[in-house]
Amino acid sequence: MKRVFKFAMPFLQGSLVKQIIIGLVLGIALGLTFPEAAKDVGLLGNLFVAALKGVAPILVFVLVMSSIANQQIVGDMHIKPIIGLYILGTFLAAVIAVAASFMFPTTLALQVSDAQVAAPGGILEVFRNLLLQAVDNPVHAIANANYISILIWSIAMGVVLRSSNSATREVLLDAAKAVEFIVRIVIRFAPIGIFGIVASTLAEIGLEAFAGYLKLLVVLVGTMFFLALVVNPFLVWLCTHQNPYPLTLMTLRESGVSAFFTRSSAANIPVNLEICRRLGLPESTYSISIPVGATVNMQGAAITITVLTLAGVHTLGLPIDVLSALFLSFVAAICAAGASGVPGGSLMLIPLACGLFGIDQNTAMQVVAVGFIIGVIQDSCETALNSSADALFTIAACKRAERLAGKSGE
Repeated sequence: MKRVFKFAMPFLQGSLVKQIIIGLVLGIALGLTFPEAAKDVGLLGNLFVAALKGVAPILVFVLVMSSIANQQIVGDMHIKPIIGLYILGTFLAAVIAVAASFMFPTTLALQVSDAQVAAPGGILEVFRNLLLQAVDNPVHAIANANYISILIWSIAMGVVLRSSNSATREVLLDAAKAVEFIVRIVIRFAPIGIFGIVASTLAEIGLEAFAGYLKLLVVLVGTMFFLALVVNPFLVWLCTHQNPYPLTLMTLRESGVSAFFTRSSAANIPVNLEICRRLGLPESTYSISIPVGATVNMQGAAITITVLTLAGVHTLGLPIDVLSALFLSFVAAICAAGASGVPGGSLMLIPLACGLFGIDQNTAMQVVAVGFIIGVIQDSCETALNSSADALFTIAACKRAERLAGKSGE
C-alpha cells in the first residue's frame, strides 16, 4: 500500500483548481469552435460524473459507519450547531428568494407540453416518501444512491459496532481509508471530466438557448450569489467572530467550482470531505455532517422552488399576501430538505409549492419544464451553493467549538 501511495502522490498533490480552470477554458473553446467534435468528448464528462456517483454511496456508508464505531469522545462532534446552520440557512434562502421575486417579478411563457413526471401531491406525501426511503434495504439503497437510507443504516451499524473488539474497528478504519484513496484518485480526473461536460453542453444547447429566460436566470442566480457572498458569511461570522470571507471564498473555489460542473451534491461529497480533512477538522464531525448536508442543506433548492413557484403565480396574476409568502418560505425550506442530491432534484417539488396557490398540476408541470430548460445554469449554481455551504458550515461550527474551548480554558 505504501508503494501505491508513493507512486500516486505527485498526481494527487497538483493544483486541482488550476487544472479545472484549464479544462473549463479548453471545453468552452472546443464547444464553440468545433461543436461536432465537442459532442464526442461528452463521454469524458459522463464517465467522470458516473465514477463519482458510483463511489459516493460506498464512501458515505463506510466512512460514517467507521467514524461512529471508532469515535471515543461524543462531545467532539459539534453536529447540533452544524444542523442548526443547515436549517437556518435553508429557511433564510427561501425568505430572501421571496423578497427577490417581489422586487423583480418574472413571468413565464407557459406554452410547453406537459411533462410526464410524477410529482408529490402534498406535504404528507413528501414525509411519507422520506419514511419509506429511510427503511429501504441497505443493498438496494447503495445501488440506487438512496442517501437517507444509507445514512440511517451506516449510523445504526456504527452505533452497534462501537461495542465490537478493536480489531473489527481497525478493519473499518482501513476500509474507510481505502475508499477515500480511491475517491481522491477519481477527483483528480475532474479537469478531464469538466472539459468533456462543458464542451458537449455548449455544442448541444448553445448560448442562445438561454436568452428567453435571461431575467428568470438573473433572479435565480443573483439570489444564490447573495446567499453565498452575504448571508452565509454573516452566519459564519456569528460562529467564528472572524473575517468570514477567506473561508467563504475558499469553499466556493474548491467545492463550489467542482459542484457546479458535477451538478450533484451527492457526487461532491468526496470533495468536501477532502477539504475538511486537509484543514485538520475532527473526522468524527465532518464524516457525518458532510453526507447529512448533501441530503438536508439545500439553500439553492429552496431558492429554485420559491422563485419558480412565484414566477408561475405572477404569470397567472394570482394575488399573494405577506403571510402567504412567508408560509411559502417555510414549505420551500421543508421541501428543499427533502429534495434529492442529484441534478434536477429540486424541480420535482415545485408542483407541491404551486399547490399552495391553487395552481393546477398541468400548469405546475409546465413550470417544471421551464426549470429543466434553464437547468444547465440554474442547477449548476444551485448545487455549487448547496455543496460549498456544507463545507463552510462544518468548518464554521468546528471553529466555533475551538473558540468556546479557548474561552473556557482561560
